[in-house]
Amino acid sequence: MFFVLGKLAWIVLQPSNVLLGLILIGAICVLARRQERIGRVVLGLGLAGLLLAGFSPLSQMLIAPLEARFPRPDLAAGPPVTGIIILGGSEDGRAGSQKELAGLNEAAERITEGAALGLRFAQSRVLVSGGNGHLLKDVPAEALAAGRLLQALGIGAERLLLEDKSRTTWENAVMSKAMAAPKPGERWLLVTSAWHMPRAIGCFRAAGFPVEAWPVDYRLAPRLSFEESYISGIRQMDFAIREYIGLLGYYLAGKTSALLPAP
Repeated sequence: MFFVLGKLAWIVLQPSNVLLGLILIGAICVLARRQERIGRVVLGLGLAGLLLAGFSPLSQMLIAPLEARFPRPDLAAGPPVTGIIILGGSEDGRAGSQKELAGLNEAAERITEGAALGLRFAQSRVLVSGGNGHLLKDVPAEALAAGRLLQALGIGAERLLLEDKSRTTWENAVMSKAMAAPKPGERWLLVTSAWHMPRAIGCFRAAGFPVEAWPVDYRLAPRLSFEESYISGIRQMDFAIREYIGLLGYYLAGKTSALLPAP
């Protein structure tokens, strides 16, 4: 139910949808010559919002605190790495196993860096957590496609743990803990997008699974820039706002350890 409600709420709250809705309502009011003054205001707000989201550094400014929240640990210090957890979100599920090993999207670093860590720490287990993240599309679980790709990249099947039921970050944490059965003193790394890491760490803490952050899939350049494309700006605005809404919703639902988890 939490998954379904989250998906439906996001359709309404997604910034690009909200702004396009304002433009549509404003344009209808103006063209129909009803509430024309209010229509112009609403239309102006929608257009200004799209311009601000698409061409200003605002989206980058929203993502920056999320991506900078968790630095990578020194893997040479401390105990050996017991396991690596790779969260789903990098598989688009469109092609399927008959056409390709895995169809990766813009978060592909979750898989590629997870594979690199798995090869670096050859005695570690590699757990992929991700089911079908779509509300209506019936596609194979992300963990299954990721498992095929990881084996092709050199990770032995005997080292893989494929958790293919979870559909939310909270379920990632709970089901990963159940599958990994971590013991005191073990060292587990969590691989996910840097902007998603605060919420993910909060969920794993709330589930009682201590992990160390290994953020990947950074979206920001070293400096704020006006050179990003319009479409890129809109997309960044959408997933930045989504992450903040997710942090708030998970905190209120008791599914994360803090409103904005910290190292």
